[in-house]
Amino acid sequence: MTEAAETSIRTNYRVRASELVGRNWLNTGGKQLGLEDLRGKIVLLDFWTFCCINCLHVLDELRPLEEKYRDVLVTVGVHSPKFEHEADPVALAAAVERYEIHHPVLDDPELDTWQAYSARAWPTLVVVDPEGYIVAHLSGEGHAGGLESLVEELIAEHEAKGTLHRGDGPYVPAETTAGVLRFPGKLVPLPDGVGSAGETFLVSDTGHHRLVELAADLDTVLNIYGSGEKGWQDGSAEAARFNEPQGLALLPEDVRAKAGYDVVIADSVNHRLRGLTLATGAVATLAGNGVQRLLDAENQRAAASQAEAGPGSVADEAASGEDLGEELAEALATASSSLGDDPLAVSLSSPWDVLWSTALNKVVVAMAGVHQIFSFDPANGQVAVLAGTGLEGLQDGEATAAWFAQSSGLAQDANGSIWVADSETSALRVISFSEVNGSERVQVQTAIGTGLFDFGFRDGDAADARLQHPLGVTVLPDGSVAVADTYNGAVRRYDPATGTVSTLARGFAEPSDVLMDTSAVADGGEPLLIVVEANKHQLVRIPLPKEALTVDEGASQTQRPKTEVSAGPLALTVRFAAPKGQKLDDRWGDPTQLKISSSPENLLVSGGGTSVGLIRELVLAEDVPEGVLHITARAAACDGEPGGEIPDHAACHLYQQDWGIPVVLGSGSGELTLDLRGLD
Repeated sequence: MTEAAETSIRTNYRVRASELVGRNWLNTGGKQLGLEDLRGKIVLLDFWTFCCINCLHVLDELRPLEEKYRDVLVTVGVHSPKFEHEADPVALAAAVERYEIHHPVLDDPELDTWQAYSARAWPTLVVVDPEGYIVAHLSGEGHAGGLESLVEELIAEHEAKGTLHRGDGPYVPAETTAGVLRFPGKLVPLPDGVGSAGETFLVSDTGHHRLVELAADLDTVLNIYGSGEKGWQDGSAEAARFNEPQGLALLPEDVRAKAGYDVVIADSVNHRLRGLTLATGAVATLAGNGVQRLLDAENQRAAASQAEAGPGSVADEAASGEDLGEELAEALATASSSLGDDPLAVSLSSPWDVLWSTALNKVVVAMAGVHQIFSFDPANGQVAVLAGTGLEGLQDGEATAAWFAQSSGLAQDANGSIWVADSETSALRVISFSEVNGSERVQVQTAIGTGLFDFGFRDGDAADARLQHPLGVTVLPDGSVAVADTYNGAVRRYDPATGTVSTLARGFAEPSDVLMDTSAVADGGEPLLIVVEANKHQLVRIPLPKEALTVDEGASQTQRPKTEVSAGPLALTVRFAAPKGQKLDDRWGDPTQLKISSSPENLLVSGGGTSVGLIRELVLAEDVPEGVLHITARAAACDGEPGGEIPDHAACHLYQQDWGIPVVLGSGSGELTLDLRGLD
């Protein structure tokens, strides 16, 4: 049985919206807003946190909606932080500026409003009608189409009632803090003769939507690539447009000559890879159709049809809650990793960093938006999945079964292994390559980090060390690894030889990348580190200290409200209603799925694992007082009318949300209801 429907996403009863409570308001010109100030408007509450890639996707999904309905719709960002650093009001103000948020934002550091609206995941969207009643409650991304239909319904209804007030909203833009650079993201060195004369550096000037070549002093601007206007356009250096470009990879000389371009660019919000020819300034699109990829949809669907859908399949034979993980992993592993022969037809999702791999002779891409690592071959344009299932979390092993979480930084060591800054798990991971019985084996291991909600600032043994949302990584001359520990404002060092972690420097404003600079070594100088200090809009050099610091400011976990439940049976229901114009894609069986686990593992007596359906009976242990339920829900819907057939070549949509629900055993309810796209 599936708790899913093909109806409007509106609630069928009236619930008064709670007051908006927090520490302060941003983007209001200093005014402290209340719900009464928004009466007469359709209000869209966007519960977000600035570390979350899915939240950033939702910001971009909502922009056309906000523009189209600007006289009747007011979006309010409710910033409810996951990490400790995100509770810093200065960091929040920088994030609001960085991501060009043009609506009011409520700073909710104590999660007061989050709790009042029963939010359980980032992002969560709540729609309030002009009379102050909640009409929809949604989790995850991909809801823009359904929201537009709902807004049209509300406009018609409340214009007829006389309760809709047209006119300007309460948004007041803040002043910019940027200089020549604006929230720079990544950098790559350019050897003498590749760019301008001498050794220079190419920087992604992310907030200005362009690339900048800087002289060795890291200050003098030599060349600018891109008009600075947000968008997507190929062409000359003056005409080309980017949208928050991030990672940069300089191709080897022989590859550059054959490919016809020099640098590969991760154009994050455009969901594309771009190519730059330095001699001419020409920019071209290499891969990506500009449509955001929702998970590895094609491989997941192929695997689902093999492993868990349809009469006679493994899923059809499994009892509710039976673990299908091995079968699904095997199906995914045997599915082709190639994403087709036409790179411009492939959907990508927030590529965040790129790296030339000498082991693969390909470009490796940190595909942050789908929690995977891709590869791109400049020789033939082929795009493929290198590692990751698309599920968010921390799981090691074979590359085809590994889980990542918003990987944002890449570096290669002398052995060809690839180090990964896995930001949402606050982890440092490594992808290694070996040959077994004539076949290439790709494996993933974790050096630092324990899970999605574990972070801190602790040096020492790597098993106990903690990072906080790292975005950049580089390999040092001695084989150790430097990490841009972004939310701790530090550069950390991991030594694989000893398995220990230390701190090289601290006091930075959100360092987003770090690079080893050996340009002075030839003249007898010492190697230096270049740190991209994003929130100060600058690049700085620092010496490698002779003695690293040892810091222990503790390990933390994301503090979320705990749900009191009773020991024994717990009935879990995830509600999903396909938006108007879509129907559940049941051509291969039940198109919904739950994957459930717990921390600690013995919290769950039964009900864990992966199976179809959005209803599951769990049994919780009586002797485990508290823990976290990890729940991933998926549903697939395609364009089509309820009750009818799905047309050939219909657009299909994969909805997913990951929840980490802290629970404490007591006299609470024996039921737990979550909304993927539901009625709350």
